[in-house]
Amino acid sequence: MKIGFDNQKYLSMQSEHIRERINQFDNKLYLEFGGKLFDDYHASRVLPGFAPDSKLQMLMQLSDQAEIVVVISAGDIEKNKVRGDLGITYDLDVLRLIEAFRGKGLYVGSVAITQYTGQKSADAFKKKLENLDIPVYILYSLTDIQIMFLILSVTKAMERMITSKPLVLWLLSQLRGLEAERWLPACLSCTMSRNVVFVPVMRSLRHSRSGISR
Repeated sequence: MKIGFDNQKYLSMQSEHIRERINQFDNKLYLEFGGKLFDDYHASRVLPGFAPDSKLQMLMQLSDQAEIVVVISAGDIEKNKVRGDLGITYDLDVLRLIEAFRGKGLYVGSVAITQYTGQKSADAFKKKLENLDIPVYILYSLTDIQIMFLILSVTKAMERMITSKPLVLWLLSQLRGLEAERWLPACLSCTMSRNVVFVPVMRSLRHSRSGISR
């Protein structure tokens, strides 16, 4: 089979480019990470040479600088939404991801619960995470108008997140399409305390400004 993707070149180029961006933006870079990080079998099928855990391998090269924020929608918790390929609910998948990342030596700094409107199930999940000593931040549900003026309303709309690493990765694998587009600006705005780069969600397999592709 003809190889269509150079995995080693991907790992070296992406990690090098991300380090350059960290230095460019005052040693603090926020990246959106979509898709599956360590079990992306679809990508490996359609792109010969791409390993199912290519993104994870690349992150492990940056493990000393990286902090992961796992994002989940309060609406999905409330609906008991199930991940089709694994047959588990999204909240259980968050716990699975945290354990898997930690097992690889990656630092999971916190969990962000988006679209919160007082869902009792989200409150219960938040308490469960906190009992496991996992910090949780709430991002309240906003209207489109509020998102447009997010910089003015952010202190009232969500809790300000504390991060400790130069590279903060927003893991949006559980958010889909327009939902991810809607919440990425909110996620980033609640963490901004100095100059950062805004990384837009890409709808196709193109490179974003920071070199991460979906």
